[in-house]
Amino acid sequence: MTFRVTVLGAGSIGVFVGGKLAAAGAEVSFVGRPRVLDEIGAHGVRLTDLDGGDERIAASGFRTETEPGSAATADLVLVTVKSAQTAAAAAQLSDRVRPDTVVISLQNGIGNDAVIRAALPATVSAGMVMFNVVHRGDGHFHRGTDGGLAVADDPALARFAPLFGRAGLPLDRHPDLRPVQWAKLLLNLNNPINALSGRPLREELATRDYRRCLASAQAEALAVMRRAGIRPARLTAVPPRVMVHLLPVPDAVFGRVAGRVLAVDPMARSSMADDLAAGRTTEIDWLCGEITALGRAVGVPTPVNDRLTELIRAAENGAERRWQAPELLARLRGASSPGPVRATGH
Repeated sequence: MTFRVTVLGAGSIGVFVGGKLAAAGAEVSFVGRPRVLDEIGAHGVRLTDLDGGDERIAASGFRTETEPGSAATADLVLVTVKSAQTAAAAAQLSDRVRPDTVVISLQNGIGNDAVIRAALPATVSAGMVMFNVVHRGDGHFHRGTDGGLAVADDPALARFAPLFGRAGLPLDRHPDLRPVQWAKLLLNLNNPINALSGRPLREELATRDYRRCLASAQAEALAVMRRAGIRPARLTAVPPRVMVHLLPVPDAVFGRVAGRVLAVDPMARSSMADDLAAGRTTEIDWLCGEITALGRAVGVPTPVNDRLTELIRAAENGAERRWQAPELLARLRGASSPGPVRATGH
């Protein structure tokens, strides 16, 4: 059987996952902005990865559209838009998808699936993409880190499992995805730090003071989760509560003990860094903002995540986004003391 798949959100993640499914035999329609659709329409899609994989899908091997008309006949819809666009995406789908359509939210943050589920008659599952994708231009998308796809298990997903397996993206199915989502959010607290560093991920993570920034944000998040009774899943070789203590060690020690953390494509950057570079609104409210909101609910202060949110919002409006590591660390460590955000200096 040939499955019809609509990818709503033709960005780096959407094109990579959808391209893999097209290469595995699915009829894929990408829904997105003309800029990306025109690019992949002209060049086709090339998918490479950290392990040396290299696949090409000709433009004749998929469809493109600016509105999700294909969702009316889709067996599977993948929602890969930014979190801020979730409600609008659900509204676009609400009068199109059939009750027997399966929808998977492959998005950052917590609760996007609930927003979609409230608007649709279809089966909706939460999902997470556990890897980074770099858009290199001319239809070339590169997986720059390890990881796969995690989803909240549902019997309706079983028929799609062979397709994802053929695509090299087997579904890691969880009875409860929330612990995985919170663990991924912990890892994604590096996104604003990477974006503010102005450096590739590998270079940033190899720098002790940037890792100290991340340790501060994660320690604060773990304290909030502990008060809220949330136990994040273990996604890395080192458990989250141990990683917080490992991150600040000297660079040479970190490289020996946690070398897999640095197993990142040299050019890979966080999606938040890409958003700032492109002048787009970031997902900071669905990352640090989630910690701030939960902290407020359980009575735990979150000054580090508050300050990261403040700095990213300022960067969205043209403020500094090339922070040196000691400078950023000092700003976060003094997070409880208000101070002006510097003007532009890219």
